Amino acid sequence: MRARDDAALAALLHARPDLLNPVPADITQLATRAGTRASVVRALDRLDRFALQTAEALAVAPDPCPYAVLEELLTGSGGEDARDAAARDALPRALGTLRDQALVWGDDDRLRLVRTARELLAPSAQRPSPTGLGPTVAEATSGMSPTRVQEIVAAAGLPATHDPVSAVAALTGLFTDPERMSALLDQAPAEAHQVLGRLVWGPPYGEVTPDPAPPVRWLRDRGLLLPASARTVVLPREVALHLRGGLAHRATAPVAPPVDAHREHRPQLVDANAAGQALAALSTVEELVKSWEHTGPLVLRAGGLAVRDLKRTAASLDTTEQAAAFWIELAYAAGLLASDGEADERYAPTPAFDDWCERPPAERWSALARAWLAATRTAGMVGEQDAKGRTLAALGPELDRSPAPEVRRRVLELLAVLPEGGSPDPDALLERLAWERPERGTGDLRARLAHWTLHDAEVLGVTGRGALSAFGRALLEGRDPAAPLAPLLPEPVDHVLLQADLTAVAPGPLRRPLGDVLAVLADVESKGGATVYRFTPGSVRRALDSGQTASDLHAFLAEHSRTPVPQPLAYLIDDVARRHGHLRVGAASSYVRCDDDAMLGEILADKRSAGLGLRRLAPTVLAAQAEPGALLDGLRAMGYAPAAESRTGDVLVARAAAYRTPERSAPVPVPDGPPVPDATLLGAAVRAVRAGDLAATAVRKEPAGPSAAPAAGELPRTSAAETLATVQAAALTGSAVWIGYVNAEGAASQRVIAPVRVEGGFVTGYDHTADEVRTYALHRITGVAELAEDQV
Repeated sequence: MRARDDAALAALLHARPDLLNPVPADITQLATRAGTRASVVRALDRLDRFALQTAEALAVAPDPCPYAVLEELLTGSGGEDARDAAARDALPRALGTLRDQALVWGDDDRLRLVRTARELLAPSAQRPSPTGLGPTVAEATSGMSPTRVQEIVAAAGLPATHDPVSAVAALTGLFTDPERMSALLDQAPAEAHQVLGRLVWGPPYGEVTPDPAPPVRWLRDRGLLLPASARTVVLPREVALHLRGGLAHRATAPVAPPVDAHREHRPQLVDANAAGQALAALSTVEELVKSWEHTGPLVLRAGGLAVRDLKRTAASLDTTEQAAAFWIELAYAAGLLASDGEADERYAPTPAFDDWCERPPAERWSALARAWLAATRTAGMVGEQDAKGRTLAALGPELDRSPAPEVRRRVLELLAVLPEGGSPDPDALLERLAWERPERGTGDLRARLAHWTLHDAEVLGVTGRGALSAFGRALLEGRDPAAPLAPLLPEPVDHVLLQADLTAVAPGPLRRPLGDVLAVLADVESKGGATVYRFTPGSVRRALDSGQTASDLHAFLAEHSRTPVPQPLAYLIDDVARRHGHLRVGAASSYVRCDDDAMLGEILADKRSAGLGLRRLAPTVLAAQAEPGALLDGLRAMGYAPAAESRTGDVLVARAAAYRTPERSAPVPVPDGPPVPDATLLGAAVRAVRAGDLAATAVRKEPAGPSAAPAAGELPRTSAAETLATVQAAALTGSAVWIGYVNAEGAASQRVIAPVRVEGGFVTGYDHTADEVRTYALHRITGVAELAEDQV
C-alpha cells in the first residue's frame, strides 16, 4: 500500500468506497480494513468474470504463485491445443485489476492473494470452488494414519519414507510429474479412467460403499482417490490438474461477450414508437391515481396492498396484475401515491399529484422516468415469496433491491453504445451483464433485474422497439429528457367527435377541463391514439349527481363537439334528467317521497324492495329502515333514479371531494453500499491517510534518559518539563518533533509538527499530518520525541 502513489490510492478508494467509512487513520489501518471479510466479499462481487477466474486460479495455486504458474492454470499446458491466445493477452489486465483492488500483492514471481480472498475462494467440502477442484494431497491426508500413508506410497510404486510428511511430499511429487503420472495412469483399468472422468471437472467428491468396486479400490489404494469421510472419496487437486492439462477452469472467459445490433430501425420510428408508449404511460398513471382519490385501498397490517385490491386495480386499468403492480410502484416511487397515516390507513394521492397534473406532458414523463431509473423498488418481485414463505405485496416493505438502479443504468448504457435505432438480442445483452458481474451464490437476481429493465423501459417509453430513444438517451446522460420528447407528443385537443351510437371520439389527449368533465359524463370504452367514450344512463346520472343539470350537459357537448349533438344522446340526457330527482331520499332513518303516489305503490309492490324495509306513511311518502346511502343504492339497482335531499328539501350534490394525503416525500432508494466518493473527497482522504501514516511511521530518536521508548502504535510519554523543553528547542532550531495528543473529546492521535512559537501554555507550529499550521495545548500533549536525523 505504501508503495502506491496518490493516484493509485485514490483509485482504490474509488473502487472500494467502503474503505472510506470512516477515513483510515494511516496506511496500516487501510490495509487491515481492505482485508476484512465483508470488504473482500464486496470487492469480489464487483469483479468481471475473467478477473474472478484469475482470483479463483490463484486460490488453488501454490502460495506464493509465480506468474508462469498462474498463466498455465488459465491457459493450460497442452501446447498447441492449449487455450492460450485470448487468456494470455487478457491476464495482465485481470491481474492489474486485482492489484488495483488490493486483492493481490507481491511481484510477478511471488503473487499472493489476500488471505481472506483465498479463504473465500479456496475449495473445501463445505464450500465447493467454482473451479471444481478439491483439496491438495497434503490437505486430504492431514488426518490419515502414518501407516495408511505408507501403504499408499508403496502401492504407487514409491520407496518408503521415515515420516508422513516426506511420504506426502513424495506422493505430491509423483502427481505433479507429468511423465511419472502418465505412466501410473497407463496401468489403471479402463473402468478407473471412467471414474476419474466423472470427477475431474467437479464436483470432486463421490460416494463409495464399504466394499468398493475393483476400479475404485485400485484408485484408492494408489492415492488417486483419497478418503474424505467414511463413505466419501475425493479426487486430489494435483491429480485433477494433471487430467485437465493444467487448467483451473473448464472454460475461461477472457473477453467480454459482444453486444451487437440484432435489428436496426429508423431512429425516427423508434422515437415515435417510444413517444406513443410514453403518452400511454402518462394516461395509465393518471387513471390509476385518480381511481384512488375517493376511496383508496386499505394498507395491510404488515404493509402493502392486498391481493384483492391489486386485482381490482388491474381490472380497472384493463391490464395484468403484474403490469398493475409496476404502475403502482412507479407512481409510489414518483411520490404521487402514499399512505395517509390515519388510524384506518389507506393509500391515496399526495398533494404532489395535483402539481404533477398541471405540468406539461413531457415534464410529467420526465418525472416518472427519473423516479424509475433511480428506484430500488422492484415490482417484478410482487407475488413471489420471501425466505419465510410470505408473499411479497405491491407497496410492501420487502421490495427494495439495492442493485436495481445500477443494473437499469448499465442496461441503458449497453443500449446507448449501439448505433441509433439498433436493438440488441436480449440473450446477448444478458450474457454480457453476466460476464461483467457474475453471480456468486446470490441466485439470478441481476439477470432478472436486467430482464425486467428491458420490459419496463419499453412500456414506459424509454425504448422503442427495443432500441434506446432520443429522450431515453438524454435521461441516461443526465440531460432533461423533456426537451427531445415534447415535439413528439401530440398537442392536447379541446374537442371531441360525437357519434350517433352514443359514443364520443377524442382524436388526441384532451385538455384538462374537458377531459375531467368528460370522464364523469361518459365511460372510457377503448384507449389508444384516439380514446372512445360511451354515454350510458349510469354515466349521465353520475354527471347529474355531481351537480350538473341537463341544460349544462347540452351546452357542454355543443361547445366541445366538432359534430352536431346526435338526437339519441340528447334524448338520453333528457330522459335521465326527467327521472333524476323524481324520487327524494332523506334521513328519518330514511324516507322516500314522490308526488306520484302510483310510483310509490309500484316500489312497494316490487319484491326487490323487501330488504329496504319500506312502508307507506302518506300517499306521497315511504319510510325505510335502511340508511339513506343504502336506500339510494337499492332504488338505483331497481332501475330508478332517486336524488338525495337535505333537511330543507334541496337536492344534495353527491360527488365526493377528492382526498389527498398529508405532504409526503417520495421513497428514498436503498443504497447498494456507500456512495462513490467524488474527486474532492478522494483527495482529502488520501492526504489524511498519508499524513496519518507519516506520524505512525516516523522514526524517533531513542530517549537518552531513563524513559522507555514507546512501543509501536503507542503514544510517547514524557514529563511536562521534558515536553516543554523539547518543543522549545525544536522551535529554536526549526526541526520537527513527534508528539502524542489527546483532544477535548478524548481521541488520541500521533502528530509530526514543526514548532514555531511556544507561549501561554500553547505550541503553534506546522502540522505535517494535517498539512496546515495548528495550535496545540501543552497540557494535552502526552509526550514528545525527536525524529531521527534522516526523518528531519
